[in-house]
Amino acid sequence: MKVAAIVGSIRKNSYNKQLAEFVKHRYAERIDLEILTLNDIPMYNQDTENEPPQAVIDFKAKVKSADAVLWLTPEYNGTVPGVLVNVIDWLSRVDKVMIGKPSFIMGASLGILGTVKAQMHLRDILFAGGLASPVLIGNEVYVGAAHTKFDAEGSLIDENTVKFIDSVIANFIAWMDKLQR
Repeated sequence: MKVAAIVGSIRKNSYNKQLAEFVKHRYAERIDLEILTLNDIPMYNQDTENEPPQAVIDFKAKVKSADAVLWLTPEYNGTVPGVLVNVIDWLSRVDKVMIGKPSFIMGASLGILGTVKAQMHLRDILFAGGLASPVLIGNEVYVGAAHTKFDAEGSLIDENTVKFIDSVIANFIAWMDKLQR
């Protein structure tokens, strides 16, 4: 199964990028995960949506070719970061590559609650008409106090978090199997 992982942070040592790398490597035998970063995506502009920059064309093609999308979001000011909203705007316009594409959500932050608010907002956004993405509910991954759960090399070392993600990935694969029947 091919999954596009959209990392909602452009920070060099992003915990969400580290979480994406963990998922990519730990479940490589079951999921072909391509990590997509937002560093080269220009600001959405309705004036150019019909002839977008090449970076947007390439990004949308990768999302379109995936069977599902894993969203990895930090939480800024109680919601999703602007760079993530920006790419969602691109994905929701013209060819609307997200319509009907299954999604699941994870997030890591320094706060104790992880990315609870951001994920609630992201879930609402994914249900919008230009996206209409079914979301795996009840399997959100909130990695709070991320600075204590990753080591200096960026490896996820918290055993309870790893076990929980194992169960979420199993649930995601089972859900995708049901959707593809």
